[in-house]
Amino acid sequence: MTRRETAQEIDEAAAQWAARLDRAPLTADEERVLEAWLAGDVRRVGAFAKARAVALHAERARALGPQFDAAAFAPYVAERPNRRVAFGAIAAVLAGIVASGAIWSQMGAQVYATRIGQVLVAPLEDGSVVTLNTASEIEVNYSETRREIELVSGEALFDVAKNAARPFIVNAGDTQVRAVGTSFSVRRLEGRPIEVLVSEGVVEVTHDGKVRRVAANVRAVAVAKTVDVATVAPAKVERQLAWRDGRLVFEGETLREAAREFERYSDTRIVIADREIAGRTITGLYVPTDPVGFARAVGKAMNLKVAVSKGEVRLSR
Repeated sequence: MTRRETAQEIDEAAAQWAARLDRAPLTADEERVLEAWLAGDVRRVGAFAKARAVALHAERARALGPQFDAAAFAPYVAERPNRRVAFGAIAAVLAGIVASGAIWSQMGAQVYATRIGQVLVAPLEDGSVVTLNTASEIEVNYSETRREIELVSGEALFDVAKNAARPFIVNAGDTQVRAVGTSFSVRRLEGRPIEVLVSEGVVEVTHDGKVRRVAANVRAVAVAKTVDVATVAPAKVERQLAWRDGRLVFEGETLREAAREFERYSDTRIVIADREIAGRTITGLYVPTDPVGFARAVGKAMNLKVAVSKGEVRLSR
């Protein structure tokens, strides 16, 4: 009689597969072996999904990409912590990941949500992994033929497990994103158009009856009755996803734009006294939940006054 694997043995094997996948894309033979291993025990799918969540969370210290010019950001960069995690610490790390957001069931759907300033990394039942940015919410509805997710609000990154028989679909308002196995983010913010940023693979973006195929290193924006696309350098894609690792990167954005971005992560508002200051551009790497630290760094670099009060930090001449 075949011995039944223990949960610990499954977790260890899942962690090894996740690490192998993180190092480089699997070969066709390796994919077949992985699929056969997953099919051998229903517990393996959940274990692999959890291990992928840990691997993705741990390795996002690389989020700024190998082409990141550290010298250009030197005045602003804080030392980044080592996020590597030993395989034996999977359970502890997962507990920390789940604790950073909320998960509950609602009308047959699984709901995942974050509050302001939180980031949630969560494994889904098919081996896919979702990362929710600040103040975001999704509803997950899986069936035997479709994997469907509603982005209710905010921003989410999807690392999708391959399964051609069950397409992975993200709905965001009147825009739909369809993928099989890929990595992409979708942003749905009030008063702004839906944005899709593809970091791996290809997705189909449908908006107002128009369908556009969007490849890696391309951003799609659903505007009016069309979908605008633009190529984004790989290094810039990684920097724009730096929020996964608790960072915001600015490269020539105005202070007005930066202040608006910080509003997503903190209840403390950045108030800029005049238009000339608001139009100045910045380059730097910042902690999104620390608008006061950002304002002080900018104030020092631009010789501005910084006044901190309850719920507000003001920049002026």
